[in-house]
Amino acid sequence: MQKEYKTITSIAGPLIMVEDVEGIKFEELCEITLPSGETRLGKVLEAHEGMALVQMFENNQGVGTEGSKARFLGKTLELPVSEDMLGRVFDGRGNPIDGGGAIIPEKKVDINGAPLNPYSRDFPNDFIQTGISTIDCLNTLVRGQKLPVFSGAGLPHAQIAAQIARQAKVRSDEGGSTEFAVVFAAMGVTFEEAEYFTNEFRKTGAIERATLFINTADNPVVERIATPRMALTAAEYLAYEKGMHVLVILTDLTNYCEALREVSAARKEVPGRRGYPGYLYTDLATLYERAGRIKGKKGSITQIPILTMPEDDITHPIPDLTGYITEGQLVLSRDHHRKGIYPCINVLPSLSRLAPTARKITREDHEGVFAQLYAAYARGIEVRDLAVILGEAALGEADKKFLEFANGFEEKFITQGEYEDRSIEDTLNIGWDLMRVLPRNELKRVKEEHIAKYMDGKADPEPEDSEEE
Repeated sequence: MQKEYKTITSIAGPLIMVEDVEGIKFEELCEITLPSGETRLGKVLEAHEGMALVQMFENNQGVGTEGSKARFLGKTLELPVSEDMLGRVFDGRGNPIDGGGAIIPEKKVDINGAPLNPYSRDFPNDFIQTGISTIDCLNTLVRGQKLPVFSGAGLPHAQIAAQIARQAKVRSDEGGSTEFAVVFAAMGVTFEEAEYFTNEFRKTGAIERATLFINTADNPVVERIATPRMALTAAEYLAYEKGMHVLVILTDLTNYCEALREVSAARKEVPGRRGYPGYLYTDLATLYERAGRIKGKKGSITQIPILTMPEDDITHPIPDLTGYITEGQLVLSRDHHRKGIYPCINVLPSLSRLAPTARKITREDHEGVFAQLYAAYARGIEVRDLAVILGEAALGEADKKFLEFANGFEEKFITQGEYEDRSIEDTLNIGWDLMRVLPRNELKRVKEEHIAKYMDGKADPEPEDSEEE
């Protein structure tokens, strides 16, 4: 039987100070009993020298220094796990909110996870086909990778996330493909966004292999901090104990970091960059590093965190620190969005550091097509900027070809429907079709045998002389 303490000495917002306590641990759950007999849950943020600082999961209206009691439960926040979680929707604390009743758990797991020995990690190498050309060809996603999406306010990251969740398949070098189980965590989203994700998964049938954790903007801040850990705990159970390939989508990490900043300010900690706590990097790492593969385990966790960059600033602490921890980034473009291009992925600043591994097992020409498309599009953008200053009439013939390529690349390669699921073969073939516009002597990054095989003899056999810019 745990002790009850009547030594609540101060209340500041969601924080409650309890004094003269014994044996209290960090992250331990605490039950506050009001004078009316109602109980509310919180967790220990700090514990030292006979004092415990408790943050409430709910509002503390009615809690007072007189008449209220604190009881520490001797355990941390735990998630009941079972395969029955697939097809269900939960709130940020792991309670079912879809009307389906409580699940019968196989066991309860601490949401903070267990440290993973780096030696036991396996290298990510299987190609994940998302059906989105700009990801599959240019920023290839690999099973076990963590690849964040850097978005901005008003950009369609929700639609892109839902499309990836619907379409993602693992394709190994042995051939064949396996669908993912999807664990989706929404933090601090609006009610409309929460409804969009839930309805989108139900409408397409993807809900049958998905588990959703929804924390809306009106839910408590401390719940927002627990939500991604709930999702990752469910993912670890499905991946490492049930052998599933799990895709974890976390949105929006910016709301999560704002919650951390709010809690840090309430604790009167010395702020770091832009008011965020100095341990922001460490805290984000505790989330991102729970992705990966483990030697001897069939399952894996692939992670796609989504964050909105405040004022589209990629040097902001949240995207900046995320970029250090993860293996690349997909950057969304406001200019593409204004032009009506979907998905509005800006391929030039986007990067997938593990992509070369996957390109070896997709198709023989993938590496060359990637390099040629990227280089040609980069030059086409330079020519477009030049044409704004000098006018198109001042461009050389080769430059006009690159400008034509850049326009076609945006219209046919980047642009695709929200429900269009392209195979990697279709994506590479579109790339070859676009390259027919370029002068033959400019195709320096693809092998001659691949040109002969995949351009099907339709390229201009006579090399064109590229004029000087």
